[in-house]
Amino acid sequence: MKKIKDIVIYQDKMFYSCFPSIVQRKDGELICAFRRAPDRRELWGGGISHTDANSYLVLVRSKDNAETWTADPELIFAHPLGGSQDPCMVQLKDGSIVCTSYGWALVPKEDQQNLPGTLHHGPYFFLGGYVLRSDDGAKTWKGPFVPMPVPGNESTDALGKPEAAFNRGAMCQGKDGKLYWAVAAKNWGSTKVTTVQLYTSTDRAETWTHVCPIAKDEKITFNETSLIQTAKGDFVAFMRTDGLEGNLAYTRSTDGGRSFGQWRDGGFFGHPFHAIHLKDGRILLVYGYRQPPFGIRAKILNAECTDIESAQEYVLREDGGNTDIGYPWAVQLPDGRILVTYYFNIQDGVRHIAATLLELQ
Repeated sequence: MKKIKDIVIYQDKMFYSCFPSIVQRKDGELICAFRRAPDRRELWGGGISHTDANSYLVLVRSKDNAETWTADPELIFAHPLGGSQDPCMVQLKDGSIVCTSYGWALVPKEDQQNLPGTLHHGPYFFLGGYVLRSDDGAKTWKGPFVPMPVPGNESTDALGKPEAAFNRGAMCQGKDGKLYWAVAAKNWGSTKVTTVQLYTSTDRAETWTHVCPIAKDEKITFNETSLIQTAKGDFVAFMRTDGLEGNLAYTRSTDGGRSFGQWRDGGFFGHPFHAIHLKDGRILLVYGYRQPPFGIRAKILNAECTDIESAQEYVLREDGGNTDIGYPWAVQLPDGRILVTYYFNIQDGVRHIAATLLELQ
């Protein structure tokens, strides 16, 4: 794999832009979605935060294989009760685009004590997950569709209601046409350890069914999971962890998603992860590297993902300013080149959406 160049997709010093995902339409148009919020450090001397009441989902487009991008982002969705995070897009076989996200509400101090079972970061309390769908190339969006809570999860949202399922990561459409989605389950009433559970949908993300656990452990937290189905039909889950020294954890289903085997330590640092099928049958795995030297890395796996631990690691970038980078998402262009998108900063500067263009050798 050879690096061609790095690209800036979107940057504006007034905005904190991060957590991209990308799809390519049949006509070649690239659509890159990301979360954008005011850069309060730049505007008013405030701090850097991933929670903001004015955090919205937006997108930009390219019609020339990522050489140029629309300058003014289009709004995907603005949550009526708070800020939204991590627009994770997947393009279905019929051309429709599904986008998952989740939100945070700014709760007054006097009301915060009434939400003991709700995940929060300072004054921002979790709103749970939701799903959007576009049937016209991301011009308009249907939803939000609110998925059912994970069975047994006692967590509540910022309104005191059962927490809707959520995830940051890529779902996949199986060979059977169903959508397969790895969601996180948190029981903040008793423990902060999270599990990952499998949901499926037969109606293009409008309703969901809980199927089975993907991974759970008494000490290890699993979240931010991406799924892929191999050529033979196995489902492989690539999971971010806490309590495993930041290493990848992965697990596999060999029965069509009805159950998953014991999770395994991938043996290498990185998070979170995104996997795509390459035209030659192999699988590309990309991930952030949030320790010195900060940057973006990748592995090329065989078609069945049986060499996750031993595959060669490629360094795409190592010039990041600090840990506030990463969350890559990849797509292979019609000419075979690969575009890996992510958010980045140089010397703790403006957080922006960038990409690296690669070619296979």
